[in-house]
Amino acid sequence: LFFFPIFWMVLTSFKTELQAIAIPPKLFFEPTFENFALVEERTDYFRYALNSIITSFGGTALAMLIAIPSAYAMAFSPGRHTKDILLWMLSTKMLPAVGVLMPIYLICQKLELLDTRFALIVIFALINLPIIMMILFNYFREIPKEILEASRMDGTSTFGEITQIVMPLAWGGIASTALLSIVLLWNEAFWSINLTSADAGTLVALVASFSSPEGLFWAKLSAVSTLACAPIVVFGWFCQRQLVQGLTFGAVK
Repeated sequence: LFFFPIFWMVLTSFKTELQAIAIPPKLFFEPTFENFALVEERTDYFRYALNSIITSFGGTALAMLIAIPSAYAMAFSPGRHTKDILLWMLSTKMLPAVGVLMPIYLICQKLELLDTRFALIVIFALINLPIIMMILFNYFREIPKEILEASRMDGTSTFGEITQIVMPLAWGGIASTALLSIVLLWNEAFWSINLTSADAGTLVALVASFSSPEGLFWAKLSAVSTLACAPIVVFGWFCQRQLVQGLTFGAVK
């Protein structure tokens, strides 16, 4: 069920436009690379891909930089309202993005940050921060507090506890959280389309640009979608070990 849409998208990308809309659908046909060639001629694919890499990885790095010490403080020095704060942070994800589009757009316009990677990195970090905080908080709570108490008796600083004890012990969880964030940001469409155009457009914006007044050309749209998905799919394959390790972190052994 999950794989079939991807399979059909890739299959359609090698069809002609007539084959793509044929009824009944054709499973056997002579493949063509015409659609991929047209995407390469019509657009600067590598620039869009570079923008996606920079913004998704940059947004994740910024969010992790904020979330790791924050989750550490909430997990090991909780207050009366720690859970309420976490719930409030998570509740901000319920706010429709379109509700804050205008003020954010005007702020970026005033600061001359429209169509810049920097603006996307900051916004991407903020929209993923609640989820990252909640996940890391749960991972950090699995670490025995006695380990930190022993390190404090040895004179370890707070920074040393985070970098030398908490992060190595929770590395699987941190890696899987970062991978999840990268995937979410890679697919983020709303802010990419509304705040970028030519210079900082991501692969999502490239896919959206193939929707024209003449209609949807399914073969070409499938080709550009395949090219947009391919980098993050390959990246996920290489990071399977960290992802599985993170998902099983804290399980009963």
